[in-house]
Amino acid sequence: MTPPILGSLSTFPTEILILILFPLDPRDLVLLSRTCRRMHDLVYEIGWPQYLASNPRPSQSLTSARRSWSPVKAVRYDTLTDRAWQRAEFVARPLSRTWAAKEQSTLAISPSRLIVAAGTVLYSYSFHASAAGQPIISWEGNISLNETHVRGRNITSIAFIEDGGQDQTLLVAFQEQLVERIILIPPAQGSDAPLSFSRTPLAAFPRGDYIESFSTNGSHVLSLSSNGTARLSLHNALDNCDPLSQIDLAERSWKSHLSVSSSTPYAAFGSTGKKPLTVHFISPDDGLSPTPSLVLHTEKSTPDSLSSSAVYGLSQAPFSSPWGASPQILASGWFDGKVRIYDIRCPSSHHSVLTGEDTSAPLLRPVLCLNDRWSTEPIYSVACGGGSGAHVAAGTARHSVVSFWDVRNPRGGWSVHAPGNDRSPVFSVLLEGSRLFGATEMRPFVYDFGPDATVDMFPSIAAGPRANREGLKHKPGVLSYRVSKYRHAGSGLGDEFN
Repeated sequence: MTPPILGSLSTFPTEILILILFPLDPRDLVLLSRTCRRMHDLVYEIGWPQYLASNPRPSQSLTSARRSWSPVKAVRYDTLTDRAWQRAEFVARPLSRTWAAKEQSTLAISPSRLIVAAGTVLYSYSFHASAAGQPIISWEGNISLNETHVRGRNITSIAFIEDGGQDQTLLVAFQEQLVERIILIPPAQGSDAPLSFSRTPLAAFPRGDYIESFSTNGSHVLSLSSNGTARLSLHNALDNCDPLSQIDLAERSWKSHLSVSSSTPYAAFGSTGKKPLTVHFISPDDGLSPTPSLVLHTEKSTPDSLSSSAVYGLSQAPFSSPWGASPQILASGWFDGKVRIYDIRCPSSHHSVLTGEDTSAPLLRPVLCLNDRWSTEPIYSVACGGGSGAHVAAGTARHSVVSFWDVRNPRGGWSVHAPGNDRSPVFSVLLEGSRLFGATEMRPFVYDFGPDATVDMFPSIAAGPRANREGLKHKPGVLSYRVSKYRHAGSGLGDEFN
């Protein structure tokens, strides 16, 4: 016999029931689907898709797999992934053996592949789904961009640009001041042919300068040079020596972040100096503002006492945060080992700081400051996403440490060493709903928080002649490589997870 309240509920119009389903969590949806046939059908047809739409988990590497999943399977995956994040449980895997030499590596990702740039080589890992729908990371191949008798050929920055959904076109900048458009040519399915490519030289920066950072958003590309020259261009006009806009920061510069989809389009720049993090608004007519529109600084800064520092990492803040999912929330990694988050929508409450002749800009302090009390190492890279879309990941300057914080509980942070426990910085991190990709000077790696992981989901690592010197700790038959982790609020010795 159906309880009276459920009998009454099942007689409601579908439009009303959809509104009732909207705030329910997965457990409630499961229980409701078991009450009667109508509720079961409504939950599966409306409830699960509606839940996914209101609780997104952006994951480039899972794009192919998620297309094959039913809504309820996707919700199950996300729910179990969120629980793994809460427990700091994941599979740690190196993506390759140690490189022949130490390299300053960098990463770029698309729905089809991950690209690791190290030295003069691009390493490609493709994403696809198994017959059972598992998200697979496969070794695709590598290409060398070296040229005989050319010095300073090391890659400094890479970025995917739009190519009609092919995910094969990259911008590659070199320390010798050159920029190239690289088009990857994957082998046909089932073919033994190697990964190949074509290359096109693009307009270079002035002699003695090179691109330190690319940032892309839609059809726009922002290039930032080591000496502080910033160029805003369209991706299909990069061979034109006249960009849409160009400004000079006149500082040693490290990182750029572009947001043209924001209600107020802007570019953010991380550099070294007394104004290490500045925001320049972008107008449709004039392009980049030549002077800072906002100056973002530390908690105790005042217009009269700006201490010198450096910002190396920039990212849009987690979309599931107390400040909402606005692209105008910015996370930044600083020289003093802290991650600072800023809301650039509300600058009017702070005093102005002089930025140039007869010009001033509001001085913003962070809305949240994150740090690992056991480490004062500089933060070299920052990414946001993770469990419930509420996490910040930061790659530090030594010992291959990646730190994590949930912005809903910032005091509950924890850190983990990359497989191999190298002394290296973590130069680059990319954070998805269930995976973190990182790269040290020795190798790339992945932390996978998703459920039901198997060894077939990751590239195989063949034993090499230097295996005993690579520092990788792994037992045959065990999926995850051994890594050390510790809670920021604990002793720092790594025993809090046992």
